[in-house]
Amino acid sequence: MLAQDAVNPGDTAWVLVCTGLVLFMTPGLAAFYGGMVRTRNVLAMLQQNMVALGVVSLTWVLVGYTIAFGDDAGTGLFGNLELFGLNDLRVPPAPHLHVVTGQVTIPTLAFVAYQMMFAVITPALITGATAGRLRFAGWVAFLAIWSIVVYAPVAHWLWHPDGWLAKFGTQDWAGGMVVHASAGAAVLGTLLVVGRRRGWPRTASPPNSIPLTILGAGILWFGWFGFNGGDGLQANGLAAQALINTHLAAAAGMLVWLVAERLKDGHSTVVGGVSGAVAGLATVTPAAGYVNTLSAIAIGAIAGFVCHFALRLKYLLRLDDALDVLAVHFVGGMLGSLLVGFFGDSGVNPLGKDGLFYGGGGSLLWHQIVGVVAVVAFSFVLSWAIAAAVQAVLGLRAPADEQDNLDHTQQDADAYHLGGVAGLNGTGAPQRRREPGRERGAERPAGSVQNARLVTATVNPTLLPTTRELRDALVGAGATSIVLFDATVSTAEPTARSLPRGYWQDQDLVGRARVEVVVERESVSAVLDVLGRYGAERSECFVQDVQLATDLR
Repeated sequence: MLAQDAVNPGDTAWVLVCTGLVLFMTPGLAAFYGGMVRTRNVLAMLQQNMVALGVVSLTWVLVGYTIAFGDDAGTGLFGNLELFGLNDLRVPPAPHLHVVTGQVTIPTLAFVAYQMMFAVITPALITGATAGRLRFAGWVAFLAIWSIVVYAPVAHWLWHPDGWLAKFGTQDWAGGMVVHASAGAAVLGTLLVVGRRRGWPRTASPPNSIPLTILGAGILWFGWFGFNGGDGLQANGLAAQALINTHLAAAAGMLVWLVAERLKDGHSTVVGGVSGAVAGLATVTPAAGYVNTLSAIAIGAIAGFVCHFALRLKYLLRLDDALDVLAVHFVGGMLGSLLVGFFGDSGVNPLGKDGLFYGGGGSLLWHQIVGVVAVVAFSFVLSWAIAAAVQAVLGLRAPADEQDNLDHTQQDADAYHLGGVAGLNGTGAPQRRREPGRERGAERPAGSVQNARLVTATVNPTLLPTTRELRDALVGAGATSIVLFDATVSTAEPTARSLPRGYWQDQDLVGRARVEVVVERESVSAVLDVLGRYGAERSECFVQDVQLATDLR
């Protein structure tokens, strides 16, 4: 074993930076998922992801690391418990550990921390599939058990030199099987226990913040450089190759997904673009350090095509995978693991093997198939058993009457406090703010009202360029008081609303702005004409006699 004082500062610094990048992916995943759930389930989703940083970090230090990377217990299935609580960490990882040529020249704790972040984010992937259905206490228990019973043994199989799949010849650079396939199989088992959302698949859930999802996707893309770039544990040419492979696969996946979306649905969307990028990232993960640049582009392109059409998988399986974890991560992880058997290039990494396209025959592909089948079967069975046990003891599925508003029932809080009217454009300019009470137009429409009428109507906010235009038009028509607030109205025919990734829903109730205007009787017609320009139908407007409070004696 290598003496602790022989560490390489450059390699150590690179691995520590990559550790931070992979940690950053967990809040990125929280934002990515959080933007796509319903408004009243945002905080619950964010918490389900962020709590993994607390729960799994502790289980990893206590027992997960020793199961994954402790000396093999003799069967190739798991490590012994000699490193429980990180006891006796006097030497770095074994020189032949993982995928590094030569000696590993980083401190053991740097390796522990780096691998910890993989253990954290892997079960967090499951929350995208179970969105809107998890009881928090049950999820915490599932997290803790799964990270020990499922994740740690699978990591030992593939990433410890004495793991049975590593000795068999199966290769997984950064987690196509350890992370994505195992989490995807866990989705299958967990969904069998937590079931479907109320009304699925007839009821679709609109995303609350697509910009939040795009921000999360950007963080994931950025963090993935550490996810794939650091797995060689050295700052060298192989790290650079893995990094550029990661980026180019994401780029190819994005573009192919956008093209497929355009051909299938008639438009290319920003959510579709980042979905394709994440699919490319997940698919190249097992191959990033084993393939050349052109192969990485091909893998990303294949991922964009296959994962896009895998969106139908949940309907074929009748599983309510809310945010398409199966299509992106499960299919992507398995696909990338198998593609290593085609695109593997020992010229890129001497510890790699040549795949079918590089003269290596079918042996590597066979090793990859065995690895995928073993990991998926193991994770599926144990994940179902863990979920069923947690459901029986603590409850994993949230009660049906709580699922539409988990933020209130679990957090007693709201994620947002803004309405549609507040989002309308107002007039302004980059000038010094006026004194309070001195803003232009702060005064109400002036004028005494002799024969007051209250005109009530609903207008389409999308037809209002600015609030000032509406105000000036109504004042010009004779309005003396104007009130504007949010409203939801029924429609004669349901309105089709597009959702991310090619989905849509019919809405029988649509958002409108409700306007109440006080005006003299002679000006009612002019006010109705103004409101009509903004979508108000006269048959749906109301005119009432009113008595102003100032007239009360």
